[in-house]
Amino acid sequence: MGKIALQLKATLENVTNLRPVGEDFRWYLKMKCGNCGEISEKWQYIRLMDSVALKGGRGSASMVQKCKLCSRENSIEILSSTIKPYNVEDNEKFKTIVEFECRGLEPVDFQPQAGFAAEGVESRTIFSDINLQEKDWTDYDEKAQESVGIYEVTHSPHKKESLLEVLYCFLTPSHNMESYT
Repeated sequence: MGKIALQLKATLENVTNLRPVGEDFRWYLKMKCGNCGEISEKWQYIRLMDSVALKGGRGSASMVQKCKLCSRENSIEILSSTIKPYNVEDNEKFKTIVEFECRGLEPVDFQPQAGFAAEGVESRTIFSDINLQEKDWTDYDEKAQESVGIYEVTHSPHKKESLLEVLYCFLTPSHNMESYT
């Protein structure tokens, strides 16, 4: 299945460096089975600190799950090196904040919750344990004497195209190239 990039978009007011904190940060996702298309009804979370062995000694993943409908074993791994902060320069633009290596499980929805942190643009005051479940967060920066906030949080999962897929598209005349330009 490949890599899925989770992109975030928000309006930042006097804060920057919005990021998930720690290996115990919970990425709440709804998953789709790549084999039968079944989508989980409940939110499930994965964390960097979790490592589950794959059958047959083929390594490990952040989550291994057997599909309730087709019984296929699927997995998803958080790629720790891809976790990036959302900064004031990214304001109101989609930016990839994390990538997942997907083997049968595809994240189709994300629910931000507690565990984010950010810092004041001018004061560098750290605001910890930010909860984005309501898609908005506000506070007051005592050092800078100004209100701070994160508003209109939206997200979008995107399949990362491999180099081979991109080359195939360029070399195949019948393929629609608009998505790559």
